[in-house]
Amino acid sequence: MPEHEGPAGAVDDVNEVTRAVLTASRLLVAVSARSLAAVEERVTLPQFRMLVVLSTRGATKLVALADLLQVAPSTAMRMVDRLIAAGLAHRQVNPNNRRETLLQLTDEGRRTVEDVTGRRHTEIATIVERLAPHRRTALIEALTAFNEAGGEPPAPAMDDAQPYPLGWSSDSPVMREA
Repeated sequence: MPEHEGPAGAVDDVNEVTRAVLTASRLLVAVSARSLAAVEERVTLPQFRMLVVLSTRGATKLVALADLLQVAPSTAMRMVDRLIAAGLAHRQVNPNNRRETLLQLTDEGRRTVEDVTGRRHTEIATIVERLAPHRRTALIEALTAFNEAGGEPPAPAMDDAQPYPLGWSSDSPVMREA
């Protein structure tokens, strides 16, 4: 990949930045996997994604859910069936259109999302605490710029009521092109 001139004539090697981001993504995938470990007997990563979407959107039609997750409706239905069998989601008739079925989290499903998200937050915070304050500031600036370039909206603060959909924003340019 080509090198680009940065501010004050510094050379910004796209390959080195890409390598550093890939390494960081490997670390974040490991954090995600560990955060799911306590529930992995009941929930796969794709099923957890579905739980998070239901958590952030509330009652949702199957077709909309499949679209948000970018899977076929039949795949989404199988995932929903497994989540219902695990007691993490349930179906209900749409009160505004009795021909439609809405999917929604159960209290146990909501607790699962909160627990996994909390474990992920704690582990990332532990890693960040190891950084010197000036490195934290630089990381905020770099990741903010990276997320903006990728079209990913900022995650809410930990004390926000709604968990964040963890990296599959349907508004991001990458997701729209897929």
